[in-house]
Amino acid sequence: MFNQLSDSLEGVFKKLRGQGKISEKNISDAMREVRMALLEADVDFKAAKEFIASVQERALGQDVLKGIKPGEQIVKVFQDELTELLGGDAEELNLDPPGRILMVGLNGAGKTTTSAKLALRLKKEGRQPYLVACDLYRPAAIDQLVTLAEEIDVPVFRPQAGETDVMKVAEQALAWGEENKARVMIFDTAGRQEVDENLVEELKRLRDYLDPQEVLLVADSATGQQAVSVATHFDEAVSISGIVLTKLDGDARGGAALSMRKVTGKPIKFTGMGEKLDQLEVFVPDRLAGRILGKGDVVGLVEKAAEMIEEKDAMRMAEKLQKATFDFNDFLSQMKMLKKLGPLEGLLGMLPGMSKLKDLPIDEKRLGRVEAIILSMTPKERHRPEILNGKRRQRIARGSGTKVTEVNNLLRQFSQMKKMMKNKGAMKKMMGQMGGGMPKGMGF
Repeated sequence: MFNQLSDSLEGVFKKLRGQGKISEKNISDAMREVRMALLEADVDFKAAKEFIASVQERALGQDVLKGIKPGEQIVKVFQDELTELLGGDAEELNLDPPGRILMVGLNGAGKTTTSAKLALRLKKEGRQPYLVACDLYRPAAIDQLVTLAEEIDVPVFRPQAGETDVMKVAEQALAWGEENKARVMIFDTAGRQEVDENLVEELKRLRDYLDPQEVLLVADSATGQQAVSVATHFDEAVSISGIVLTKLDGDARGGAALSMRKVTGKPIKFTGMGEKLDQLEVFVPDRLAGRILGKGDVVGLVEKAAEMIEEKDAMRMAEKLQKATFDFNDFLSQMKMLKKLGPLEGLLGMLPGMSKLKDLPIDEKRLGRVEAIILSMTPKERHRPEILNGKRRQRIARGSGTKVTEVNNLLRQFSQMKKMMKNKGAMKKMMGQMGGGMPKGMGF
């Protein structure tokens, strides 16, 4: 995520950190490079220009604090301004009664999936969301929403087959919601390949009739400036209250995320970070700013872990690690925990400095082979890997579809890891490098 921009900024700030004294000239030179990096990341020109001016003004106006290197202080100014550009504090959904949310956007942005993701998130928060299918132009969209609703066990209103009047559907859906005492209703509307007058007029009528508390624009972050333009058009037409940026995990540039708030004045409320229905995250500007600058998001990682991993499992694993009684059964359990948290590449990006390491073994296929090797061991072999002689290793390699050298490498790496666990100083140093904020049980 944002790799291109992060790499460019890292080079600029590395130069600044090396400066013993910060002058108007080296700040100006650095900001010129930052401006180019932002424009190459497809950030809106006006937004980039105003951002640079603000950073430069604050950087030149600050007194250098004792004990802090001048370059570090400028980086802190940049992060503060970047957080402000992204929207300052996170803004929560307005779910005041009657709790209606209108989802709008173009085809292909992920509107229907995002509607289901939002419903699942609200359900986990203890609310009782209801979904309403209002895309009457694509029968497949209705089928998709119904399927997703069944998957997350959320009630869904499905229009009658062949219905073409969206206002009639809205009226029936509200009656259905009232009958079921629905407190939150999410309306998935029709999209188009581009904003057109028919779409706009239909959405205006629907918005006026529903009078929703939230009108959320679902926009594909990977489309860059096109997404910003779409947001502007939708806002002028139906007065959006917030934005959901999808496919942010695959966005190497970041232009849309960095321009949206500045150009539209509307907050980014959620981000889609993958295809799974639980991969919808609340947008927190200061955390994203930290990730762009390579500082990670340990708080976000801890929250994700707390949500997905049972505390008793984490505590049991922590005890195993502390006593160095960790075996391959535990290793397999750790791998399953990691899978719950999502793609490993995304997790590493949340750890300070990890996003800059290019040669980390984050190949999911490689992890799959490791899992296959462990599953090919007997329970006794997993518990006591020291009994794995040559004949046993050959059997494990055949059973897992791997080579004996791969089995040997895994056993060697596992042995080294166990030695490090017994070395409390080395473990403490490693955890400190990871940010010092990892909770008990997250010993991966």
